[in-house]
Amino acid sequence: MADLEWASGLPGLYAVIPAGGSGTRLWPLSRTASPKFLHDLTGSGASLLQDTVARLRPLCGERLLVVTGARHADGVAKNLPTLNSDNLIVEPSPKDSLPAIGLAAAVLERRDPDAIVGSFAADHVITDQPAFEGCVTEAVAVAREGVLVTLGITPSYPATGFGYVQLGSAYGPSGHARWVPAFVEKPPLEVAKGYVDAGYLWNAGMFVVQASVLMAMIERWEPELAAGLRAIAADRDTIEDVWPSLPALSIDRAIAEPAAAAGAVAVVPAHFGWDDIGNFASLAAHLPPSRSRAGLRVLGDDDLVLSIDSSGIVAARGGRTVVLLGVPDTVVIDTPDAVLVTTRERAQDVKVIVDALASSGHEDLT
Repeated sequence: MADLEWASGLPGLYAVIPAGGSGTRLWPLSRTASPKFLHDLTGSGASLLQDTVARLRPLCGERLLVVTGARHADGVAKNLPTLNSDNLIVEPSPKDSLPAIGLAAAVLERRDPDAIVGSFAADHVITDQPAFEGCVTEAVAVAREGVLVTLGITPSYPATGFGYVQLGSAYGPSGHARWVPAFVEKPPLEVAKGYVDAGYLWNAGMFVVQASVLMAMIERWEPELAAGLRAIAADRDTIEDVWPSLPALSIDRAIAEPAAAAGAVAVVPAHFGWDDIGNFASLAAHLPPSRSRAGLRVLGDDDLVLSIDSSGIVAARGGRTVVLLGVPDTVVIDTPDAVLVTTRERAQDVKVIVDALASSGHEDLT
Protein backbone atom coordinates (compact mmCIF):
# COMPACT_ATOMS: atom_id res chain seq x y z
CA MET A 1 0.00 0.00 0.00
CA ALA A 2 1.68 3.14 -1.23
CA ASP A 3 0.18 5.38 1.48
CA LEU A 4 1.59 3.35 4.36
CA GLU A 5 4.92 4.39 5.77
CA TRP A 6 7.28 1.66 6.96
CA ALA A 7 7.83 3.45 10.26
CA SER A 8 4.18 3.45 11.29
CA GLY A 9 1.96 1.22 9.15
CA LEU A 10 -1.73 0.86 9.98
CA PRO A 11 -2.57 2.74 13.19
CA GLY A 12 -2.93 0.40 16.14
CA LEU A 13 -1.96 -2.82 14.31
CA TYR A 14 0.57 -5.07 16.03
CA ALA A 15 1.76 -8.03 13.99
CA VAL A 16 2.33 -11.23 15.96
CA ILE A 17 4.30 -14.08 14.39
CA PRO A 18 3.94 -17.45 16.11
CA ALA A 19 7.18 -19.22 15.11
CA GLY A 20 6.82 -22.79 16.26
CA GLY A 21 6.59 -26.35 15.01
CA SER A 22 9.27 -28.50 13.45
CA GLY A 23 8.17 -28.95 9.85
CA THR A 24 8.72 -32.71 9.97
CA ARG A 25 7.31 -33.23 6.46
CA LEU A 26 10.30 -31.28 5.14
CA TRP A 27 12.93 -33.46 6.83
CA PRO A 28 15.93 -33.49 6.49
CA LEU A 29 15.98 -29.81 5.49
CA SER A 30 13.78 -28.90 8.46
CA ARG A 31 14.77 -30.31 11.85
CA THR A 32 13.39 -30.07 15.37
CA ALA A 33 16.16 -27.67 16.39
CA SER A 34 16.11 -25.80 13.08
CA PRO A 35 12.54 -25.74 11.70
CA LYS A 36 11.50 -24.68 8.24
CA PHE A 37 10.76 -21.03 9.06
CA LEU A 38 14.48 -20.46 9.72
CA HIS A 39 15.45 -21.63 6.22
CA ASP A 40 15.34 -20.25 2.70
CA LEU A 41 13.11 -22.85 1.04
CA THR A 42 12.13 -20.89 -2.05
CA GLY A 43 15.47 -19.61 -3.30
CA SER A 44 14.55 -16.02 -2.39
CA GLY A 45 17.77 -15.45 -0.45
CA ALA A 46 15.82 -15.00 2.81
CA SER A 47 14.32 -17.40 5.33
CA LEU A 48 10.56 -17.87 5.46
CA LEU A 49 10.57 -15.92 8.74
CA GLN A 50 12.50 -13.04 7.19
CA ASP A 51 10.10 -12.99 4.23
CA THR A 52 7.16 -12.89 6.66
CA VAL A 53 8.62 -9.93 8.53
CA ALA A 54 9.34 -8.07 5.29
CA ARG A 55 5.74 -8.67 4.20
CA LEU A 56 4.35 -7.29 7.47
CA ARG A 57 6.62 -4.25 7.97
CA PRO A 58 4.59 -1.96 5.66
CA LEU A 59 1.50 -2.79 7.73
CA CYS A 60 2.85 -2.65 11.28
CA GLY A 61 6.17 -0.80 11.17
CA GLU A 62 8.13 -1.61 14.33
CA ARG A 63 5.04 -2.98 16.11
CA LEU A 64 5.97 -6.59 15.55
CA LEU A 65 6.26 -9.44 18.06
CA VAL A 66 7.63 -12.95 17.53
CA VAL A 67 6.58 -15.79 19.83
CA THR A 68 8.87 -18.81 19.67
CA GLY A 69 10.14 -21.71 21.75
CA ALA A 70 13.26 -21.69 23.88
CA ARG A 71 14.96 -24.08 21.45
CA HIS A 72 14.47 -21.66 18.55
CA ALA A 73 15.04 -18.32 20.27
CA ASP A 74 18.68 -18.00 19.23
CA GLY A 75 17.86 -18.88 15.64
CA VAL A 76 15.07 -16.31 15.52
CA ALA A 77 17.36 -13.65 17.02
CA LYS A 78 20.00 -14.39 14.37
CA ASN A 79 17.39 -14.29 11.61
CA LEU A 80 16.03 -10.97 12.90
CA PRO A 81 18.98 -9.06 14.38
CA THR A 82 17.07 -5.74 14.48
CA LEU A 83 14.09 -7.12 16.42
CA ASN A 84 13.71 -5.42 19.79
CA SER A 85 14.41 -7.97 22.53
CA ASP A 86 11.19 -6.90 24.32
CA ASN A 87 9.30 -8.04 21.21
CA LEU A 88 10.71 -11.57 21.28
CA ILE A 89 8.51 -13.70 23.53
CA VAL A 90 10.06 -17.06 24.41
CA GLU A 91 7.86 -19.99 25.43
CA PRO A 92 9.54 -22.37 27.89
CA SER A 93 7.81 -25.32 26.16
CA PRO A 94 5.44 -25.86 23.19
CA LYS A 95 1.78 -25.21 24.02
CA ASP A 96 0.11 -24.96 20.58
CA SER A 97 -1.20 -21.77 19.01
CA LEU A 98 -3.63 -20.31 21.57
CA PRO A 99 -1.19 -19.84 24.48
CA ALA A 100 1.37 -18.37 22.05
CA ILE A 101 -0.99 -15.88 20.41
CA GLY A 102 -2.83 -15.31 23.68
CA LEU A 103 0.36 -14.39 25.52
CA ALA A 104 1.17 -11.79 22.89
CA ALA A 105 -2.40 -10.46 23.18
CA ALA A 106 -2.09 -10.29 26.99
CA VAL A 107 1.17 -8.36 26.68
CA LEU A 108 -0.35 -5.98 24.14
CA GLU A 109 -3.53 -5.54 26.18
CA ARG A 110 -1.35 -3.99 28.89
CA ARG A 111 0.69 -1.87 26.47
CA ASP A 112 -2.18 -0.49 24.43
CA PRO A 113 -5.86 -1.12 25.30
CA ASP A 114 -6.86 -0.35 21.68
CA ALA A 115 -4.24 -2.62 20.10
CA ILE A 116 -5.26 -4.76 17.13
CA VAL A 117 -3.46 -8.11 17.00
CA GLY A 118 -2.74 -9.54 13.56
CA SER A 119 -1.42 -13.11 13.87
CA PHE A 120 0.49 -14.45 10.86
CA ALA A 121 2.40 -17.73 10.68
CA ALA A 122 6.16 -17.62 10.18
CA ASP A 123 6.29 -20.21 7.41
CA HIS A 124 3.69 -19.23 4.81
CA VAL A 125 4.44 -18.16 1.25
CA ILE A 126 2.27 -15.30 0.00
CA THR A 127 2.30 -13.66 -3.40
CA ASP A 128 0.75 -10.34 -4.51
CA GLN A 129 1.82 -8.00 -1.71
CA PRO A 130 -0.67 -5.21 -2.59
CA ALA A 131 -3.60 -7.66 -2.41
CA PHE A 132 -2.32 -9.01 0.92
CA GLU A 133 -2.06 -5.51 2.37
CA GLY A 134 -5.55 -4.67 1.14
CA CYS A 135 -7.06 -7.74 2.81
CA VAL A 136 -5.29 -7.06 6.11
CA THR A 137 -6.37 -3.42 6.01
CA GLU A 138 -10.00 -4.48 5.63
CA ALA A 139 -9.61 -7.09 8.37
CA VAL A 140 -8.30 -4.43 10.76
CA ALA A 141 -11.30 -2.20 10.04
CA VAL A 142 -13.69 -5.09 10.74
CA ALA A 143 -11.79 -6.11 13.89
CA ARG A 144 -12.33 -2.61 15.32
CA GLU A 145 -16.02 -3.56 15.52
CA GLY A 146 -15.21 -6.14 18.20
CA VAL A 147 -15.16 -9.41 16.26
CA LEU A 148 -12.53 -12.02 15.46
CA VAL A 149 -11.54 -11.82 11.79
CA THR A 150 -9.87 -14.51 9.72
CA LEU A 151 -8.54 -14.34 6.17
CA GLY A 152 -10.11 -17.04 3.99
CA ILE A 153 -8.42 -18.79 1.07
CA THR A 154 -10.32 -20.32 -1.85
CA PRO A 155 -9.61 -24.08 -1.62
CA SER A 156 -7.73 -25.75 -4.45
CA TYR A 157 -8.53 -29.27 -3.20
CA PRO A 158 -10.40 -30.90 -0.26
CA ALA A 159 -7.59 -30.69 2.30
CA THR A 160 -8.04 -32.43 5.64
CA GLY A 161 -5.26 -30.47 7.35
CA PHE A 162 -6.92 -27.04 7.21
CA GLY A 163 -9.91 -25.48 8.89
CA TYR A 164 -12.96 -24.46 6.84
CA VAL A 165 -14.95 -21.23 7.05
CA GLN A 166 -18.60 -21.04 6.03
CA LEU A 167 -19.59 -17.81 4.32
CA GLY A 168 -22.59 -16.00 5.72
CA SER A 169 -24.13 -12.62 4.95
CA ALA A 170 -22.08 -9.55 4.05
CA TYR A 171 -20.49 -7.64 6.90
CA GLY A 172 -19.19 -4.08 6.90
CA PRO A 173 -19.48 -1.19 4.46
CA SER A 174 -17.19 -2.66 1.79
CA GLY A 175 -19.32 -5.75 1.28
CA HIS A 176 -16.23 -7.95 1.01
CA ALA A 177 -16.18 -9.25 4.56
CA ARG A 178 -18.71 -11.91 5.52
CA TRP A 179 -20.12 -13.29 8.73
CA VAL A 180 -18.97 -16.80 9.60
CA PRO A 181 -21.87 -19.05 10.73
CA ALA A 182 -19.54 -22.01 11.21
CA PHE A 183 -15.81 -22.54 11.62
CA VAL A 184 -14.77 -26.22 11.36
CA GLU A 185 -11.22 -27.37 12.05
CA LYS A 186 -9.63 -30.22 10.01
CA PRO A 187 -12.65 -32.25 8.86
CA PRO A 188 -12.40 -35.78 7.39
CA LEU A 189 -12.00 -36.09 3.62
CA GLU A 190 -15.64 -36.67 2.67
CA VAL A 191 -16.75 -33.72 4.80
CA ALA A 192 -13.99 -31.56 3.30
CA LYS A 193 -15.20 -32.44 -0.21
CA GLY A 194 -18.68 -31.26 0.74
CA TYR A 195 -17.32 -28.01 2.13
CA VAL A 196 -15.36 -27.29 -1.05
CA ASP A 197 -18.47 -27.96 -3.17
CA ALA A 198 -20.51 -25.67 -0.88
CA GLY A 199 -18.11 -22.74 -1.31
CA TYR A 200 -16.44 -22.80 2.10
CA LEU A 201 -13.02 -21.13 2.39
CA TRP A 202 -9.86 -22.48 3.98
CA ASN A 203 -8.82 -20.90 7.23
CA ALA A 204 -5.22 -19.92 6.53
CA GLY A 205 -4.34 -19.39 10.18
CA MET A 206 -4.29 -15.59 9.88
CA PHE A 207 -6.37 -13.86 12.56
CA VAL A 208 -6.99 -10.16 13.22
CA VAL A 209 -8.67 -9.11 16.47
CA GLN A 210 -8.47 -6.51 19.21
CA ALA A 211 -6.17 -7.72 21.97
CA SER A 212 -8.84 -6.99 24.60
CA VAL A 213 -11.49 -8.86 22.57
CA LEU A 214 -9.31 -11.93 22.18
CA MET A 215 -8.51 -11.93 25.89
CA ALA A 216 -12.22 -11.63 26.68
CA MET A 217 -12.92 -14.62 24.43
CA ILE A 218 -10.19 -16.65 26.12
CA GLU A 219 -11.58 -15.62 29.51
CA ARG A 220 -15.05 -16.79 28.41
CA TRP A 221 -14.08 -20.20 27.04
CA GLU A 222 -10.74 -20.91 28.77
CA PRO A 223 -10.75 -18.81 31.98
CA GLU A 224 -7.77 -20.54 33.61
CA LEU A 225 -5.66 -19.90 30.52
CA ALA A 226 -6.67 -16.23 30.48
CA ALA A 227 -5.69 -15.82 34.13
CA GLY A 228 -2.31 -17.44 33.55
CA LEU A 229 -1.55 -15.38 30.45
CA ARG A 230 -2.43 -12.14 32.21
CA ALA A 231 -0.27 -13.11 35.18
CA ILE A 232 2.73 -13.64 32.88
CA ALA A 233 2.03 -10.39 31.02
CA ALA A 234 2.00 -8.51 34.33
CA ASP A 235 5.37 -9.97 35.31
CA ARG A 236 7.32 -11.70 32.54
CA ASP A 237 9.68 -13.18 35.14
CA THR A 238 6.87 -15.51 36.28
CA ILE A 239 6.66 -17.35 32.96
CA GLU A 240 8.80 -20.30 34.09
CA ASP A 241 6.47 -20.89 37.05
CA VAL A 242 3.12 -20.25 35.35
CA TRP A 243 3.66 -21.65 31.85
CA PRO A 244 3.83 -25.39 32.72
CA SER A 245 0.31 -25.28 34.20
CA LEU A 246 -1.26 -23.78 31.06
CA PRO A 247 -3.23 -26.07 28.70
CA ALA A 248 -2.03 -26.74 25.16
CA LEU A 249 -4.84 -25.51 22.89
CA SER A 250 -5.25 -24.40 19.28
CA ILE A 251 -6.85 -21.03 18.69
CA ASP A 252 -8.95 -22.64 15.95
CA ARG A 253 -10.72 -25.21 18.12
CA ALA A 254 -10.69 -23.40 21.47
CA ILE A 255 -11.73 -19.92 20.27
CA ALA A 256 -12.66 -19.67 16.57
CA GLU A 257 -15.15 -22.57 16.60
CA PRO A 258 -17.18 -21.42 19.64
CA ALA A 259 -16.86 -17.74 18.66
CA ALA A 260 -18.32 -18.49 15.23
CA ALA A 261 -21.21 -20.33 16.88
CA ALA A 262 -21.74 -17.24 19.05
CA GLY A 263 -21.84 -14.94 16.00
CA ALA A 264 -18.51 -13.23 16.72
CA VAL A 265 -16.36 -14.25 13.71
CA ALA A 266 -16.04 -12.61 10.31
CA VAL A 267 -13.92 -13.51 7.29
CA VAL A 268 -12.23 -11.43 4.61
CA PRO A 269 -11.88 -13.56 1.46
CA ALA A 270 -8.26 -13.37 0.34
CA HIS A 271 -7.27 -12.42 -3.19
CA PHE A 272 -3.58 -13.31 -3.03
CA GLY A 273 -1.54 -16.44 -3.60
CA TRP A 274 -0.99 -18.54 -0.47
CA ASP A 275 0.78 -21.76 0.46
CA ASP A 276 2.00 -23.22 3.73
CA ILE A 277 4.62 -25.46 2.03
CA GLY A 278 3.45 -28.52 3.91
CA ASN A 279 5.63 -31.02 2.04
CA PHE A 280 8.14 -31.37 -0.79
CA ALA A 281 5.42 -31.74 -3.42
CA SER A 282 4.08 -28.27 -2.59
CA LEU A 283 7.61 -26.87 -2.24
CA ALA A 284 8.35 -27.79 -5.86
CA ALA A 285 5.79 -25.27 -7.08
CA HIS A 286 7.86 -22.43 -5.59
CA LEU A 287 11.21 -23.43 -7.05
CA PRO A 288 12.55 -22.38 -10.45
CA PRO A 289 13.00 -25.08 -13.09
CA SER A 290 16.49 -26.48 -13.53
CA ARG A 291 18.46 -24.43 -16.02
CA SER A 292 19.51 -27.48 -18.01
CA ARG A 293 17.06 -30.31 -17.27
CA ALA A 294 13.37 -30.22 -18.16
CA GLY A 295 10.98 -31.49 -15.51
CA LEU A 296 13.39 -30.93 -12.63
CA ARG A 297 13.29 -28.27 -9.93
CA VAL A 298 16.33 -27.58 -7.80
CA LEU A 299 16.74 -25.98 -4.39
CA GLY A 300 20.33 -24.84 -4.04
CA ASP A 301 23.21 -25.13 -6.50
CA ASP A 302 21.95 -26.27 -9.89
CA ASP A 303 25.51 -27.11 -10.93
CA LEU A 304 25.61 -29.92 -8.33
CA VAL A 305 22.71 -31.76 -10.02
CA LEU A 306 22.98 -34.02 -13.06
CA SER A 307 19.71 -35.47 -14.32
CA ILE A 308 19.14 -37.87 -17.22
CA ASP A 309 15.62 -38.98 -18.12
CA SER A 310 14.41 -37.95 -14.65
CA SER A 311 12.01 -35.44 -13.10
CA GLY A 312 11.01 -34.12 -9.69
CA ILE A 313 12.74 -32.02 -7.05
CA VAL A 314 16.33 -32.06 -5.77
CA ALA A 315 17.89 -30.15 -2.89
CA ALA A 316 21.67 -30.38 -3.12
CA ARG A 317 22.67 -29.13 0.33
CA GLY A 318 25.36 -31.73 1.13
CA GLY A 319 28.10 -30.25 -1.04
CA ARG A 320 28.08 -33.33 -3.29
CA THR A 321 27.01 -33.91 -6.86
CA VAL A 322 23.58 -35.54 -7.05
CA VAL A 323 22.94 -37.71 -10.12
CA LEU A 324 19.50 -38.91 -11.22
CA LEU A 325 19.17 -41.56 -13.94
CA GLY A 326 15.80 -42.73 -15.20
CA VAL A 327 13.80 -41.87 -12.06
CA PRO A 328 10.58 -39.95 -12.76
CA ASP A 329 8.74 -37.77 -10.26
CA THR A 330 11.33 -38.25 -7.53
CA VAL A 331 12.37 -36.28 -4.45
CA VAL A 332 16.03 -36.27 -3.45
CA ILE A 333 17.10 -34.19 -0.45
CA ASP A 334 20.84 -34.30 0.22
CA THR A 335 22.20 -32.76 3.43
CA PRO A 336 25.58 -33.24 5.15
CA ASP A 337 24.29 -35.88 7.58
CA ALA A 338 21.21 -37.40 5.93
CA VAL A 339 19.79 -38.15 2.47
CA LEU A 340 16.10 -38.59 1.68
CA VAL A 341 14.93 -40.36 -1.47
CA THR A 342 11.19 -40.66 -2.09
CA THR A 343 8.52 -39.76 -4.64
CA ARG A 344 6.23 -36.78 -4.84
CA GLU A 345 3.31 -39.14 -4.22
CA ARG A 346 4.80 -40.15 -0.85
CA ALA A 347 6.11 -36.67 0.05
CA GLN A 348 3.35 -36.06 2.57
CA ASP A 349 4.41 -39.18 4.50
CA VAL A 350 7.93 -37.97 5.34
CA LYS A 351 6.84 -37.34 8.93
CA VAL A 352 6.85 -41.10 9.57
CA ILE A 353 10.60 -41.12 8.96
CA VAL A 354 11.13 -38.59 11.74
CA ASP A 355 9.00 -40.67 14.09
CA ALA A 356 10.94 -43.81 13.14
CA LEU A 357 14.30 -42.12 13.71
CA ALA A 358 13.21 -40.87 17.12
CA SER A 359 11.90 -44.27 18.21
CA SER A 360 15.10 -46.01 17.07
CA GLY A 361 17.38 -43.78 19.10
CA HIS A 362 18.46 -41.39 16.34
CA GLU A 363 17.06 -38.20 17.88
CA ASP A 364 20.23 -36.41 16.74
CA LEU A 365 18.96 -36.65 13.16
CA THR A 366 15.46 -35.37 13.86
